[in-house]
Amino acid sequence: MSVRPRQSGSDELVVDQSKASVIQTQPRHRSPLWMVSQEPLLNDLVGYLSHLREELEREPSKQHEVVFSRAHLRTCRAAFDRMIRKGEESLHRLCELFCNSLVGRYQLQSVVIGETPRNHERFTLTQILSRQDLYSTIDLDLGTRQLRKLQYLEEETWVSPYLVANMVEYQPTEPNLHGVHKIISRIKAEEELWNKVVDEIFGLDSLVTRDKQLRHLSYYVKDIFGIKIVVGTAEEVVALHNELESIRWDPSQLDEVAESDYEKASALKFVETKDYLREAEKQSGWEAMKSVVLWAGKVFEIQVQPLSNFWREREHLTRESHAGFKSRREQIRQQVADQIPLFRFYQSLLRWVIQNPNTAAPSFPGVSVIVSD
Repeated sequence: MSVRPRQSGSDELVVDQSKASVIQTQPRHRSPLWMVSQEPLLNDLVGYLSHLREELEREPSKQHEVVFSRAHLRTCRAAFDRMIRKGEESLHRLCELFCNSLVGRYQLQSVVIGETPRNHERFTLTQILSRQDLYSTIDLDLGTRQLRKLQYLEEETWVSPYLVANMVEYQPTEPNLHGVHKIISRIKAEEELWNKVVDEIFGLDSLVTRDKQLRHLSYYVKDIFGIKIVVGTAEEVVALHNELESIRWDPSQLDEVAESDYEKASALKFVETKDYLREAEKQSGWEAMKSVVLWAGKVFEIQVQPLSNFWREREHLTRESHAGFKSRREQIRQQVADQIPLFRFYQSLLRWVIQNPNTAAPSFPGVSVIVSD
């Protein structure tokens, strides 16, 4: 990647693995992905796009040319896939450690929430999983694979449902001392991940500081890989959270889940903790203790939640709570995009780079996006 003046007086911004002068001037840790990705290409790409945004805003009257090589786009996509696969493997290993330490015997199941396209009716599917299935198939594929088996008759037409959410549940098969009812793992969808990266590139939280729904945003994307531990009561939430802070695993326990980084995986390192156990008194009604932790060199969000609130949240996921918050957040993004068209362009650009590089590149006044061989 480089920035150099063209003879016509415009700037040419070239994305190429062999030219990294722009990226190297930006500290790698500036990428909002750095806490979850050890893939330099992804961090460098986001850092470069942040630099490009500054260039476009500083000199909007100039014509800028962004050139991506096809090989670079392929390697970025491969890096993204590696990030997801490695993160999921670590996520499931950590869940297994929690089960071995806190639960005892358990079974795995895939939980899928789908929606019919016409009536918008939501439903939940569950399927027992083997450990082999868990590690051989990414979570998103587990969900879509279930839905592909189904068709619904709506108004005399057979239609296929689409995926709303999917997760993996670790279900205890017998009572346990810590009162754990289930442990759930989930990852963010690609679309939401890149939307959050764009939020941080543009400082969306500072643009909408009056909106309480977005005050939780921080500079780094930390909740791609999440774990929810459901216990009986709020008192058990506090007790279990304290247990997580002190829990330690020895090499033999780590070997059981095929984790070889004994030094970084022997304990959880807590980055931040927020106590939402009094949220039931507010309109949202959501209760949990939520922490961001480092484990085995990766970042995870862990929620510990009382059972009654979990079922209320699961019920709302089939309509209100999750969808309502997401809708409000999307409305705010839409308002920002209406006022700052460059924000919408970046949403399209990141989606294109990672998900659809074989389609036509997005366009923006003053910017030419070119894919070279």
